[in-house]
Amino acid sequence: MTATADRAQDTTRTQDTARAQDTATTQDTAAATPPFNRRLIVPLLFGATLNPINSSMIAIALVPIGAAFGASPAATAWLVSALYLATAIGQPVIGRLVDRFGARPLYLVGAALVGVAGVIGTAAPSLAVLIVARVLLGFGTSAQFPAAMHTVRGEAQRTGMKTPAGILTALSISAQSTMVIGPTLGGALVGVGGWRLVFAINIPLALVCIALGARRLPKSVPTHNESRIDLMGMGLFAAMLTSLLLFLMDMSVGNLYLLVLAAAVAAVFVRIELRTGEPFIDMRIFGGNTPLLMTYLRQTLTYVLTYCFIYGFAQWLEEGRGLSASAAGLVVLPTSLTAIVMAWFTGRRNGIRSKLFAGTLSMIAASAALLALNRETAIWVLIAVGLLAGATQGMNGLANQNALFRQANAARMGTASGLLRTFQYLGAILSSAAVAIVFRTGASSGGLHELAVIMIACGALLLAVVLADRSLSLRR
Repeated sequence: MTATADRAQDTTRTQDTARAQDTATTQDTAAATPPFNRRLIVPLLFGATLNPINSSMIAIALVPIGAAFGASPAATAWLVSALYLATAIGQPVIGRLVDRFGARPLYLVGAALVGVAGVIGTAAPSLAVLIVARVLLGFGTSAQFPAAMHTVRGEAQRTGMKTPAGILTALSISAQSTMVIGPTLGGALVGVGGWRLVFAINIPLALVCIALGARRLPKSVPTHNESRIDLMGMGLFAAMLTSLLLFLMDMSVGNLYLLVLAAAVAAVFVRIELRTGEPFIDMRIFGGNTPLLMTYLRQTLTYVLTYCFIYGFAQWLEEGRGLSASAAGLVVLPTSLTAIVMAWFTGRRNGIRSKLFAGTLSMIAASAALLALNRETAIWVLIAVGLLAGATQGMNGLANQNALFRQANAARMGTASGLLRTFQYLGAILSSAAVAIVFRTGASSGGLHELAVIMIACGALLLAVVLADRSLSLRR
């Protein structure tokens, strides 16, 4: 009995010693792991707001701008399309430069270009000059998101974090929710000082970005493992995308040549990129990375729905429902609050498919609700519809961003994240075409109901894509 007791005590002491060693090892490992550099968070989040807020803030200003210059809705629509086109081209191109030269210089140059665009837009004497300002805004705001994703990926590698959920969630909230806050801010600015303030606000925003970026972003060390930039690939990509997007902006028989041109340039682009040793976009990676392609498809469909709602609903509130610009902005404000709450609540949860599933169902429900709206609909009902739409913005945008972070090659994170925004604005341009078609004679309730049918069909397609993507089941 004594020997047995001694052996039991020895076993207990051995287990205690092992546990103590494991605890010490864990503590040593935790102490040895460098923390995420929190000084980076503010400039990255602030910069990420520039593009989405400018893409949506203009929605409330389109009507007063048209009145100021005597321009038709078709003409003022170029203020939307110009930024989309510049951003769709600029994001992956600047993202590739971020991969090559580092995040800091591209972040600062982009912010400076935003400030210049703000000055030009504020003093613009004509609609044509305003469109030029929007193009500059598109290119200037194309740097911040690729720079942020590139920086976060670098910090994740330095600290050993597989997926920095906190910063990715915050990045998604700042970028996605400000896109929905944009109409409210735009309405407030128009109400206070007229539509020119929608452009002037970019001047202080740019100055803040430059100050934060210069002080807090680490100095970039250009990579020397590549001897050149694929300028030919970038040029062909820009030509291909420009032809395609111009056709989508005006899908008529007379413009079919643009679609043919886009297809021809795409064939040349793919052929050259496959033969180039250091391509702008490595087509071989996409061929073997179906999950990443599915993420880009989901991003496109998500933002067809999102922008259809933002622009279609906002214009209808002013013209169809008869609200002022500032009142329309206040009605859509709860949409942004839902987006923020849903992104924050679900951000630290690992589920990607569950976010996409719930977010898509919510937008289908919001789209169906648009069918019941008319000029007499109560304000609280309009707000409730916006709450449903906000859930999609909060969950789908975050889910696609997190999926890309896991699926993309670390060395090409800037390019891959830039392409995510390209597909986002491809969806935006498709939505712009849909809104223009249904509101061809004005933002009437009948046009809104036609738009709702298009959105329901798009939502059903997105839901089918989510359910069909088996790779998402591995990341429940």
